[in-house]
Amino acid sequence: MTATGEEHVTARGGPWWWERRRSAALDGGLALLSAVECGAEGVKFAGDAGLPVAVGVVFGLLAGSVLLVRRQWPIAVVLVAIAVAPAQMGFLMSVVGLYTLAASELPRRIIASLAGMSLVGTLIVTFVRAQQGMTRGEYEGFGGDWFVPFISVTASLGITAPPVLLGLYVGARRRLMESLRERADSLERELQLLAERAEERAEWARNEERTRIAREMHDVVAHRVSLMVVHAAALQAVARKDPEKAVRNAALVGDMGRQALTELREMLGVLRSSDGGRRPERASAGAPPLAAVGAAAAAAASRVVDEVEGPCLDELDELIGQSAAAGMVVDLSVVGEVRAYAAEVEQTAFRVVQEALTNVHKHAAGAKTYVRLAHRASEIAMQVENEPPPEASSASSARLPSGGNGLVGMKERVAALGGVFVSGPTDAGGFRVSAVIPAS
Repeated sequence: MTATGEEHVTARGGPWWWERRRSAALDGGLALLSAVECGAEGVKFAGDAGLPVAVGVVFGLLAGSVLLVRRQWPIAVVLVAIAVAPAQMGFLMSVVGLYTLAASELPRRIIASLAGMSLVGTLIVTFVRAQQGMTRGEYEGFGGDWFVPFISVTASLGITAPPVLLGLYVGARRRLMESLRERADSLERELQLLAERAEERAEWARNEERTRIAREMHDVVAHRVSLMVVHAAALQAVARKDPEKAVRNAALVGDMGRQALTELREMLGVLRSSDGGRRPERASAGAPPLAAVGAAAAAAASRVVDEVEGPCLDELDELIGQSAAAGMVVDLSVVGEVRAYAAEVEQTAFRVVQEALTNVHKHAAGAKTYVRLAHRASEIAMQVENEPPPEASSASSARLPSGGNGLVGMKERVAALGGVFVSGPTDAGGFRVSAVIPAS
């Protein structure tokens, strides 16, 4: 695994300003070599200057040891190298100092200025030494006025240009690597953020689909089961007094039970087949990420309700007939030109009427109910209103349970299609449910 920029910064393990111990060891070794070189060259410098040898050696040792701080103060190292150049010492210090300076983060104008100063200083010192050598006859056979300038320029460029160019290359490469580390860190953070958001979206989608499936199963089962309970209560009341009516109620209970089981089997069948018949397996190293699994599960669940054939407005008559058979007086009125709507619009409209009638069975058994359906230019409106229930109701003994989710589910269905849902008691003591759904 590649170390990122943050890991690179926190990996400091060397003393003082060094990031690593091996960097401190390298600089210490270079400073020792430079000190030995300058100390040896200080012997000749002391002889030429008429100083004691010990003074020249100490001076060389002190000047060469400056290389120890090359990473922290590269300018100081280059300036010291330029200062001791006339004494013909500090060759290693000059080369390493120029390289460190060029590879540092200092502004280019400072690097160019110091490199130029070093070049000029080396050029002058080399020119003077070459001229003195020509005077002493040390370069016999290399006569001509061209030799001294040539050797001076060549030597100064050879000492200055290579370390500067190498330092510039290494510095540029180092900055490039730092930039790549920062980009890798940024990309890693973005990917982590995207993964977290993907998990949140997948979890949200799973919750939405669970709610949607639960609402659909509630609508499928609750209405028919409520009618079955009402008929069972009526059957219990008339079993001895009117056997023929009891037989008819028993037949209705059986029919509604079979219809409820059929619809329930259809939905459960789609739920079982939505994963392609595969059984869950244990997670392995090659398993997809959690976010991908969650998104796939949510996508599969979103097809469950769509694959089940939903009801349509043409089935309203049958729905009202079932309620009438259970003893409810229902008055249906349709206004406007009847036409076909999108499947989700018709299914939502049907479920609103179905759930409203179920609530009447549960909470106002025996009350007269009015169902109004209005086909408009760009929308469809429906209203289910019941009168107050009679004092004595045969269904009162049915004790139908209520989960309190019917009105919430209707409102969610209508709101999902951009419609408006309103429900509440009437002034006469009944209850009214109204919904308006856009036609497209």
